[in-house]
Amino acid sequence: MTGWDISPSGVQHVLTETAKAAESLGTIGEALQENLPSAAASAGTIQQGGVEKSGVQGPVGSALAEFFNAHAKRLKYIAVRTSNSLDGAATATNAYVRGDLEMAAQAQANALKEPKIDLPGVDGQQGGR
Repeated sequence: MTGWDISPSGVQHVLTETAKAAESLGTIGEALQENLPSAAASAGTIQQGGVEKSGVQGPVGSALAEFFNAHAKRLKYIAVRTSNSLDGAATATNAYVRGDLEMAAQAQANALKEPKIDLPGVDGQQGGR
């Protein structure tokens, strides 16, 4: 690799848009977590012989609960992975900018150093040695 080609403002824009999308996913996840028990309860209970057994969750409610339990860990993983990815991209871009600033400062410091002049015959040397 001969160099980097990063646009810090472009990265910031992408991170901002991604954070907005991630926030929406978080809001949806919270709503799912909050509303799923109600949806499961509203799906009805088991009836036997025409008599509803109160408190015994029906097949739809059971399926919803099973779905959420099966995917809760994955949903949390996606949220954490997204957050870590955003943080990592921001940290890497900041390091890139700091590196550019450090290289610029070093180049400027080198340009301001006193030049060393080696003239022939100066300091007892013959022929510029």
